[in-house]
Amino acid sequence: MNSELELIKRKAVQIFSEEDLDKKLNSGRKLTIKLGADPSRPDLHIGHSVVLRVLKSFQNMGHEVVFVVGDFTGMIGDPSGKSKTRPALTFEETRKSAKTYFEQATRILDKDKTKIVFNSEWLSKMNFEDVIKLTSKYTVARIMERDDFKNRFENNLPLSMHELLYPLMQGYDSVHLKADIEIGGTDQTFNLLVGRELQRDYGQESQVVMTFPLLVGLDGKEKMSKSLDNYIGIADTPFEKFEKSMKVPDNVLRQYFELATDLPNEEIDKIMSGDIRDAHIIFAKELIKMYDDINEFESVKERYMDIAKGNIPDNIEKIQITESEINICNLLVKIGFANSKSEAKRMIDGNGVKIDGKSVIDIGKTIIIGDGIVVQFGKNKFKKVTN
Repeated sequence: MNSELELIKRKAVQIFSEEDLDKKLNSGRKLTIKLGADPSRPDLHIGHSVVLRVLKSFQNMGHEVVFVVGDFTGMIGDPSGKSKTRPALTFEETRKSAKTYFEQATRILDKDKTKIVFNSEWLSKMNFEDVIKLTSKYTVARIMERDDFKNRFENNLPLSMHELLYPLMQGYDSVHLKADIEIGGTDQTFNLLVGRELQRDYGQESQVVMTFPLLVGLDGKEKMSKSLDNYIGIADTPFEKFEKSMKVPDNVLRQYFELATDLPNEEIDKIMSGDIRDAHIIFAKELIKMYDDINEFESVKERYMDIAKGNIPDNIEKIQITESEINICNLLVKIGFANSKSEAKRMIDGNGVKIDGKSVIDIGKTIIIGDGIVVQFGKNKFKKVTN
């Protein structure tokens, strides 16, 4: 228990407050640990794993983890860090995303010890009187302390009333659940503290708020995000995890070890003091061990090294087409490398397409299938095409 708690505190950016945390943990009660899940982002990456593995530590300590899927608040859209109003999701979209989120999250969490709830279960039942009472608990001045709200207001950018209600609704989730601890990324600090204050206003013991770092993406600049294509997905294949791990900028690799693995600092120190390329490979191995079958590691590593040397790997997928001659753009669409001819043209213009190991730069080129060809896109996508 002490080692689990030490790991949690090591990774936390802020704890409001550590004294309250120790008091709750020493109470002997099974605590309710809350995490809000944004259903607009169903595909999880290792940046999300930072808080998910903290939840796992709390589960190991015997406490209950409650996933609050914001299916109701998702129909508004979390305005945190946004410079404009987010498009609303439909109820069906939020439920579909929530299912995917939970399936991926339980690759880290103990499924049997994880409770999932939807905040529409209580927020949709509130009448206008309930909403008025809720809004009376917080002043406009306090709400406008949020940097994103303040900046949009001062720059005459649209700021809708429903967005101002978002922190109150997220905070009310904590009131309804009587949460003992709520965790989230540093970008959620304001919303989490609103829940802490609302609980006090409703006569409850305030939750402890714990915030954790946002993992930087593969570009080494922006936070990890699927929309920026700078992420390593929890559901990525072992090869994709390996390939992306090798792309992590050297100067942030230590942060990846500290936030995305549970290795002790002493071991990380030893790894980082050695060859940096070997450190990348060890990080890839840790990810595959955590989320996939470690027995696949050596074959994945061998495949990556083979491709890095410019070789075509064995056992690539085979696909049969009827055409004996075909335009390169049409071929890329037909075998599933591109969704459209315009996308195929961009792939060729980016010098990413090869036929039998030779680059194709002419979008009008006719490809002769003959006895079969190997089509390659990037470093790791191959298909053997025959007719």
